[in-house]
Amino acid sequence: MAGEGRAAQPGRAASVFDVAKAAGVSHQTVSRVLNDHPNVRTETRQKVLDAMERLAYRPNFAARTLSSSRSRIIGILSTANGEYGPASTIAAVEAASRAKGYSVTIANADGHSKESVAEAIEVLRNVAAEGIVVVAPQAGVLEALEAAAVGIPHVTTQTLVRHGEQDLAAEQVAGARAAVAHLAELGHRRIGHLAGPGDWIDARSRLEGFRAEMAARGLDADAVAHGDWSAAAGYAAAPELLDRGVTAVFSANDQMALGMLHAAFDAGLDVPRDLSVVGFDDAPESAHYRPPLTTVRQRFDEVGRLAVARLLGEPEGSAPPAAPPAPPPLLVRGSTAPRPAVEH
Repeated sequence: MAGEGRAAQPGRAASVFDVAKAAGVSHQTVSRVLNDHPNVRTETRQKVLDAMERLAYRPNFAARTLSSSRSRIIGILSTANGEYGPASTIAAVEAASRAKGYSVTIANADGHSKESVAEAIEVLRNVAAEGIVVVAPQAGVLEALEAAAVGIPHVTTQTLVRHGEQDLAAEQVAGARAAVAHLAELGHRRIGHLAGPGDWIDARSRLEGFRAEMAARGLDADAVAHGDWSAAAGYAAAPELLDRGVTAVFSANDQMALGMLHAAFDAGLDVPRDLSVVGFDDAPESAHYRPPLTTVRQRFDEVGRLAVARLLGEPEGSAPPAAPPAPPPLLVRGSTAPRPAVEH
């Protein structure tokens, strides 16, 4: 029976024609399903998908590209290791791509290895990706991309300030400045910064924003400690800042802020009476910290939309904005309060 068909020759990869025979449809209908054509009935599409699964069919992306000149695939090159910010960015890029009718292939690389980045690019070439969105927070990845001669349209969701580009990193600077401004307007003068890893572009941008806002307010910006984005790193770095007599800390992400809250409690400090803490990202758990964390909310959906729009050359994403972007929203919760009357 048509619905029970399997590949005719054992050991040979199933073809479009095998799938068509198994599903009881034409090979043109299988092609329409592969290309997500809207004019395919739901029940027919499901029959084709079921046949593909039974036959372990894998589309020949290169052949599809040669026949149609379009693969409708966007590649994502990622060098993250599960951190909340990059993971959310990847999800946003994937959603924005699918909204435009593209499927997504993700290739992971080691952000500290040019060879690994080049291998990930080759993976995306092999699936005929029409373009690549680079979600690679490490600064060295930009140099690796240049060395690899990508040969495919690509955009990155981060840029280095030294490249002179006005890009999504500008929002990171604006968000950091908003966090520091909030603390300064509460009367804090000794404000510390718990920075992320020095080779991460986001960490550099947030440190830049911290220093710029402190300078604009005539405040010293020398109380800086570095962590690796984890809560454990925030806890370990806290004494370095507390020993400097800070009354407020801007943490470059929410996880390190969680470690800072823990360390403050262990040091006998009350947050926010003795110490105010602001995070960055608005991770889902941050509203449930004790106290709930004041934080900067990243607009991941907007990042994904803008990155895909720029990649596809659409007017909304083809040119940098004429004016600096509005800062991401600051969510004021229970971890910040006016400067204590008696400083520790």
